[in-house]
Amino acid sequence: MALSVENRDLPAETPPGPLTIVVMGVSGVGKTTVARLLADRLDLPYAEADDFHPEANIAKMSAGVPLDDEDRAPWLRAIGAWLGERTEAGTGGVVTCSALKHRYRDTLRAACPGAFFLHLSGGHDLVQDRMSHRTGHFMPPSLLNSQYAALEPLGAEELGAVLDVGPSPEELVEKAAALLRPVNGDLA
Repeated sequence: MALSVENRDLPAETPPGPLTIVVMGVSGVGKTTVARLLADRLDLPYAEADDFHPEANIAKMSAGVPLDDEDRAPWLRAIGAWLGERTEAGTGGVVTCSALKHRYRDTLRAACPGAFFLHLSGGHDLVQDRMSHRTGHFMPPSLLNSQYAALEPLGAEELGAVLDVGPSPEELVEKAAALLRPVNGDLA
């Protein structure tokens, strides 16, 4: 069930297991910042999706060429494997991943059925401005349009929530923790 901040009713039956969270959205919305803070807040292991990309993907994006589904497939399987390993280990975890398309999220759910998708959403102008000010990232702002074009919002059947990225990262983490409390009742 996809939620917004205004709709906090999670399904009564959520998949059992440790809390696994995918912080998703287009490049530049703050996935890494929010995911790191959220992992710290919830005392969960953290992984950065960019670390799962093969060098060929990084080279392609650095050259301003969008990835296609064939490029993304092994990357998504590797992220899904990490989530599945966290579930098997009983630790849970937080990972960043654009997870732009429903079928990409299906790949992640195949490895980790209980994954919760926290979609960070922001307007094009805000995100483009953020991207133009960041340094040291291989994803150029010129690829932002391709990301928005590929983005498929969370479906009603998907376990997740949508948060607008206007507030500070700390505020987003507190909102996320409040949304996740019904999924994992022992959150502080």
